Amino acid sequence: MGITAMIPDMTIGQLQNEAEARWGEIWDQDAARMLILVICPRKERKLLELHGDMVEHGQPVLTVFHRPRQEAPLLEEQGFNPRDASFQFVQVATPDLGPWMQHFISNENWLRNSVEITSVPFTMDMPSQRPFETERVLCFRHPSLPALERYYLPFPPTSIPGKCFVSLPRRQAAELARQQAEVLGVGRLEKKSKITQMKPSEMPVTPVPVVADSNEKMDDMVNDFSSNMLEGMTNDAQVNVPRQVALPPQEEPEHVFVPLPPGASSEQPEPEALTTVEPEHVEPTDSDNVPIPEPEPEPEPEMSNVEREFRELVTGLLAAGVDPKDMMDDPRWEDLTERAAAEGFETWPVFLQLAAM
Repeated sequence: MGITAMIPDMTIGQLQNEAEARWGEIWDQDAARMLILVICPRKERKLLELHGDMVEHGQPVLTVFHRPRQEAPLLEEQGFNPRDASFQFVQVATPDLGPWMQHFISNENWLRNSVEITSVPFTMDMPSQRPFETERVLCFRHPSLPALERYYLPFPPTSIPGKCFVSLPRRQAAELARQQAEVLGVGRLEKKSKITQMKPSEMPVTPVPVVADSNEKMDDMVNDFSSNMLEGMTNDAQVNVPRQVALPPQEEPEHVFVPLPPGASSEQPEPEALTTVEPEHVEPTDSDNVPIPEPEPEPEPEMSNVEREFRELVTGLLAAGVDPKDMMDDPRWEDLTERAAAEGFETWPVFLQLAAM
């Protein structure tokens, strides 16, 4: 499974440029990647945000949502109501495309077609408009939504600013993707080293040391550690072997006569002469009954205003009989979730907790 993180005020292009510095060996700059468009019902957007947590993938997946505003009439001309859907651009490694979309296609019968991503007409006079070449991408959509032929943007899809969601793979999945990429020939995950060509006469005579990779180094360290431990245990066992040592000859103890003090008798008293002393009965005092203080309960952390508003909204909708799946259509939902994201408050766990009560 992956690990999803949200990075605000970012674009897919910026994340791709900073990927190697951000994620190191997890990111393969030579891997083949592709851009797709995912269209889902608007109330299921939260599921798309956390989709990477439930999918095994070998390379980081970069996603960003776009909401048509001035471009909305261009979609309505094609018979598509943009207020019914959420539009997500996903940049994914080619071997990871199948696992990423498998659940939607197999279990929810999503449909696939191709869509032209094109620049909005200059007649719309958008202030942030930047022309770009039209490109055709794969589109996956929920079966309840109609198909689109063209999707309009004021700038390239990799330059859409907003909240980017990055799904990072587990290390085991990254290793598996490396092997698959080498077999399929769609990308190499081995880092290239700079090679300088030299003439045969200039090559050194001494052998060049071979640098082992991290896995071989780790195996060597484990083998050395095991060998040293085994050798140490063997030496300790040899040192701790019991040996028979001759004891010194025992001498017969000499009987020494010690005189008794005057008036003392050598005879021991008879058992009947011994008297038994009964313990005295001690009355309990008030000081013995000391009450044990009960631990004070820890004060609950204060709830922020946005969390209080969110809880009141969800509980109010539940009391009104609104289905949890339809709560995201409430006009207050989007404003609260955006404010919560700005304050670092996770609404999804609270929503699941309240909906399950």
